[in-house]
Amino acid sequence: MLLDVADLEVRYGRTHAVRGVSLSVAPGEVVTVLGANGAGKSSLLKALAGAVRPAAGRIWLAGQDITALAAPDRVRQGLVLVPEGRQILVSLSVRENLLMGAYCRRDAEVGRDIDAIYDRFPNLAARRDMPASVLSGGEQQMLAISRALLARPKLMMLDEPSLGLSPLLVSRLFGLIGELNREGLAILLVEQNTRMALRAASRGYVMELGRVVLDGPAEKLANNDALAAAYLGGH
Repeated sequence: MLLDVADLEVRYGRTHAVRGVSLSVAPGEVVTVLGANGAGKSSLLKALAGAVRPAAGRIWLAGQDITALAAPDRVRQGLVLVPEGRQILVSLSVRENLLMGAYCRRDAEVGRDIDAIYDRFPNLAARRDMPASVLSGGEQQMLAISRALLARPKLMMLDEPSLGLSPLLVSRLFGLIGELNREGLAILLVEQNTRMALRAASRGYVMELGRVVLDGPAEKLANNDALAAAYLGGH
């Protein structure tokens, strides 16, 4: 497995946000984590990224125990998070935001990788020297994903990437997720659009109150009556 998580616990004071979660992601796989607001999904991703310290449990990336690694070291190992709300720096230019994604790199190919981003996203290329504040919501999400790509990840974690986007932009976003996956990138996707997430993923986990209560192939989860009633509006 590329990512293995065993019995992960996250606490904020008395709040028990993640309770004994175990999951895995294989190389080149798309896995989704579903659940209502407050289920612990974002806390799980933050713990995997090193943004919060787990109270218990272990995390392995490509066979290496990264539980104690600082967040920048996890990025260097190939694990990156595109956070909820995008969190781009709107006062910086598009190019400067992209360079933030390469802060752990010292190789000579950063410029070439940025050019590849511009080829993929012509709107970003056209605004490369403009402040990121001029970008639309969809363009800001593309910038956030592009910034993560500059780290050359093995596994990209996406936290609610479709939040606040129009249906057309959601469709384009999931097209991009599929494209990146076909290029070999593994993706761990937390997404409120359950139907689209299950179409994109091969497997999924459902969280409630910090626990994984259901997991399995995405097609099986999409046909689960209880899950459909809760998140898909029934069959």
